[in-house]
Amino acid sequence: MLSFFKSKPFLKDLLAGDYVDIHSHLLPGIDDGASSIKKTIKLVKAFQELGISQFVTTPHINHFVWDNAEQDILDRQKETEVLLKEQNINIPFKAASEYFMDDWFENHVKTEKLLTLKDNYVLVEISYLSAPLNLYKIIFEIQLAGYIPVLAHPERYLYFHNNFEEYEKLKKAGCLFQLNLLAVMGYYGSEITKTAAFLLKKGMYDFSGTDVHHGNHIESLHQKIKIDSVENLKEVIANNQFFRF
Repeated sequence: MLSFFKSKPFLKDLLAGDYVDIHSHLLPGIDDGASSIKKTIKLVKAFQELGISQFVTTPHINHFVWDNAEQDILDRQKETEVLLKEQNINIPFKAASEYFMDDWFENHVKTEKLLTLKDNYVLVEISYLSAPLNLYKIIFEIQLAGYIPVLAHPERYLYFHNNFEEYEKLKKAGCLFQLNLLAVMGYYGSEITKTAAFLLKKGMYDFSGTDVHHGNHIESLHQKIKIDSVENLKEVIANNQFFRF
């Protein structure tokens, strides 16, 4: 009976000061994340306060919205690293990208070297409105090019919520799943939190990420978690040590 009333932990306590984040939008002025170096500095300091010891920041590459190029992202990462060191902020970080899977990307992956989280692990996402008709063909092309797709925030794709078999199909096709920690904080609403909890209980997640864009996200991450699957969440958080550099 006592366990029923046990208070849920703060996320910060689960991160334990040693978390490696693999999904954020902290590079200044490059996508819908930090709009300036001042905001980047503020967000990076907040990362340190949360217990994030390293991070891979992942600006969008979406040809029709955020038409970033891999080299431009790397250049911005180097510039940002210098500016952070000038502020005595020495948290290690790298840059990769969150790639939007569409027809353009299907061709892009065949000809260009992608920015990866580590080795050949590449962060990808799909539309929140509907999955692309050629989704599994794109996943195949990613693997054919030598990469392992890590699907960002599968809990946020509402059209999968009543079709668990589709999640299973994605896993069987070779997709790894990255949980957005904001989902277990209730940031996106109860339905997405419920789906995240369900996928956690089913052992579907491989890794996690903050997906921080701005201060409101940071504020949410300082709260208590909203799900019961604490042990499952701890395991997924611990899996991120794989990306330590």
